[in-house]
Amino acid sequence: MTSTSWYNEERVAQRGSVVLRQWTAEREAQRKRAAAAEAQRMYAGAQFNRLTSDWTALNTTADSEILTSLRLLRARSRELVRDNGHAKNAIRIIQNNVVGTGVGFQAQVADSRGKLLTSLNDAIEEEYAEWCDAKICHTGGLLHMPDLLRFAIGRVAEDGEVLVRKVRQPFGGGKAPLALEVLEADRLLDNWQTAMAPNGNAIRMGVEVDQWGRPAAYWLYPSHPGDFQFRTFQASNYIRVPADEIIHLYLVDRWPQTRGVPWMHTVLRRLNDMKGYGEAEIVAARASANIVGFIKAQENPVPDAVVANRQVMDAEPGTFRYLAPGEDFVGFNPSRPNAALEPFMRFMLREISAGIGVSYESLSRDYSQSNYSSSRLSLLDDRDLWRLLQGWLIRNLCSPIKREWLNAAVLAGQVNIPDFYSKQRKYQRERWKPRGWSWIDPTKEVLAYKMAVRSGFMSASDVIAQTNGGADIEDTYRARRAELDMADDMGLVFDTDPAKVDEKDKAVGGADDPQPDPPAEAGVEGEDPAASED
Repeated sequence: MTSTSWYNEERVAQRGSVVLRQWTAEREAQRKRAAAAEAQRMYAGAQFNRLTSDWTALNTTADSEILTSLRLLRARSRELVRDNGHAKNAIRIIQNNVVGTGVGFQAQVADSRGKLLTSLNDAIEEEYAEWCDAKICHTGGLLHMPDLLRFAIGRVAEDGEVLVRKVRQPFGGGKAPLALEVLEADRLLDNWQTAMAPNGNAIRMGVEVDQWGRPAAYWLYPSHPGDFQFRTFQASNYIRVPADEIIHLYLVDRWPQTRGVPWMHTVLRRLNDMKGYGEAEIVAARASANIVGFIKAQENPVPDAVVANRQVMDAEPGTFRYLAPGEDFVGFNPSRPNAALEPFMRFMLREISAGIGVSYESLSRDYSQSNYSSSRLSLLDDRDLWRLLQGWLIRNLCSPIKREWLNAAVLAGQVNIPDFYSKQRKYQRERWKPRGWSWIDPTKEVLAYKMAVRSGFMSASDVIAQTNGGADIEDTYRARRAELDMADDMGLVFDTDPAKVDEKDKAVGGADDPQPDPPAEAGVEGEDPAASED
């Protein structure tokens, strides 16, 4: 048979044709080669093969992802903070380092030449400090301003967000018509993804936004939806609060993003697994510790007593016992506690600390696995994060509250500034003093800061702010001046006074000797300086 007669349209069209199968196989092989070539030009993380077939991901918006998970994430985060020591410690670390004992405030009102107006600044600071008392600044009368700041940053870390409502009326005998109400994020009406407000704005998980995503109002439940044990019947209505009365604190990871998520969302499963594994190991260790050994007997053994239908044997320290005929003792050597428990827990804690953003040493309270250099590096990394969060808290909470208070205080006559409303930018100048941190190695770091100041790389104000718990240079210098004056009045000389004693504990050249007359001014030889001034 010739090739022409073998390859014809009739044979190709036949069902199960060899030619058709060959052609199909070649086309499939060509398709696979093209797909393989295309895969070589892809990112490895985007390739889809047998090893990544279970790795599914969707290109959805931040709000779409938050909507499906927010309530459960928040509830699980709170449960872990209640019951897990490491989760509780993480929140405590964040509160201690971001807020500490509070964020100090210093007014910076200056004249046209840039000189600070000390009397006015002192008056503003004094009145603001009085307003920060719990009975005045908090609607509930329990949270002083440092406590309110600690609460706010704790809620943001644990719940992902918190609401601070500005109530424009005086509380607790205060003069300025302003107080703060803190609201948990559960109060937001988030049972719908989107809804339409009467004015046409979209309501996204309780936040009414305009076309640019800017908040216009917040829709709240009348009371906490989880407080059903203490609720009485009331009309089913919701509260619409204008956006200028609400400070909504949360970190924005993607935009647009209407709500915040708990900071532990990446490690919630790890924390829960760690808690369950630790509990299982403890139960196994307790069960193992209760078993001393086993008695093997050919016949039923005779017990010392029967308690609660169970045969028991008396045992005392330092005694020898004879076994009955036919009995044999087999000791029990359990493998608990598990020797691998500690390294495994350290592995889990390292991942958890990375997800939360704190160092392993701080989270675990375990400093046995690090030396000075590694501990110092981890602390410095932590402090960079704390400074970022301090700035974020000041910009988004401390400064707006202080500006609102000063407006209210001037309006109420608590602070007397006649031209305040025409020069608000001038009178709203401020400086915030968040907490700093002490030196890790004082001997080396004090010398390094001293050289930096002498070289002009830093100012004394920078050093004091970073290392003296948020104090400012004015307070430090005033306290220092008062200390030196007190020592002079009492006739005391200490080596802490650089004007009298040098670094080697020697008196500075003639500090106690009578001072010579001042020299005559240059160019006026022999002339009395006092006379020339007249």
